[in-house]
Amino acid sequence: MNKLTVLLGLGILLSSNPAIAQVSEEEMQALRAQIEMLTKRLDQLEQQNAQAAPAIAPASSANEETVARVDAMDAELDAVQEQVAAMSWAEKISWRGDFRYRYETIDEEGKDGRNRSRIRARTSLNANLSPDLEVGIGLATGGDDPVSSNQTIGGGGSSKDIKVDLAYFNWGGLANTNIIGGKYSNFLVRPAKKGLRWDGDWRPEGLGAIWDNGTFFAQGLGTWLEGDSRKGTEFAWVLQAGMNMAFDNGGKLKFGAGYSVFDIAGGTPLFGDPEDFYGNSFICDPGYPESGTCEFLYDYHNIEAFAEYGFKLGGQSVSLFGNYTVNTEADENDTGYLIGAKYGSAKDKGDWDFTWFYEHLEADATVGLVADSDFGGGGTDAKGHVLSGTYAFHKAWNFKATYFINTVDLAEGKDTDYDRLQLDLIFKF
Repeated sequence: MNKLTVLLGLGILLSSNPAIAQVSEEEMQALRAQIEMLTKRLDQLEQQNAQAAPAIAPASSANEETVARVDAMDAELDAVQEQVAAMSWAEKISWRGDFRYRYETIDEEGKDGRNRSRIRARTSLNANLSPDLEVGIGLATGGDDPVSSNQTIGGGGSSKDIKVDLAYFNWGGLANTNIIGGKYSNFLVRPAKKGLRWDGDWRPEGLGAIWDNGTFFAQGLGTWLEGDSRKGTEFAWVLQAGMNMAFDNGGKLKFGAGYSVFDIAGGTPLFGDPEDFYGNSFICDPGYPESGTCEFLYDYHNIEAFAEYGFKLGGQSVSLFGNYTVNTEADENDTGYLIGAKYGSAKDKGDWDFTWFYEHLEADATVGLVADSDFGGGGTDAKGHVLSGTYAFHKAWNFKATYFINTVDLAEGKDTDYDRLQLDLIFKF
């Protein structure tokens, strides 16, 4: 066994930032003392090994005691090497996840009220295969819905579905750049994490790239809506670019623009039933449903702009944000926008925050399938206010209440009232 390998492994572990972050200074001093003692022991073992080895004769009964002593020293060295290898493996692997318990009530004009309890559980295993390469696999509750991993509880306590939520690689071998592939988290800019165009649970499937030097950023992704040519290949792409600015008063501004292309006109629904267009305009064959199909009426070539400004007020964090988009391929109902404000930040025990925003999303302003799954019941063709507040019981545990005061069915001129209250307990690990 090579002492240098053992000591190098221990040195890497000692200097590793994740390891240091998890122990106190007293524990670090104790660990250094243990390593120093171990170093001296390794020196003694190697010296004894070197002195004993020449005296060993394979067939001599006189040196059996020496042979046993050398074997014991080798075994001790092997054990140290294995410990270092195990600690090195643990440094490469990490788990993270969250669990949410939700009670919600939905009141839509013209329909019976609805109350339900739902859970969402997500976890992922992430491995750093090299300093610039991460591979991750994640699981989540729920069914096949592309923008929700909620699972309604009930059914007499029946088992709930678990699906592959993430399966990706993230390579950062180029300066200020990350290349991502597989089924990965949505990294597109969403001011204040609001889903005017992109739901936070949407997982693009394909390739993405992020470049960010701290001041300027540019990113894009290509996602397969259907990746099998036998089923009719569908591909979409999104580009965003912008700038981060910091001011002398401590304020920070992030702003930019984007362009996306979803060529889906003439195609059938991307997910769900034959008439699930999530608010987007569609046209059906004259004989439908007995014969023929329903198809998207428009492609979606979107221009968007976004901005978020954060600063301090009364010792609390404040954020002002907005998002705007227009679909250049639609003849009407082609615009969407969102404006809002957030006060406070519920990150640590006893912290709280309050958020308000107003959203107006016309029927063909964006692809309804990947828009916010809660606002207006999901998809497009809705407008209204959203109020939410969060209180942190602990850094990893908080309570959140969200109230949607929306109007839906705008394109048809119905202007149906849609109210929704969500009460969440959220745990992170």
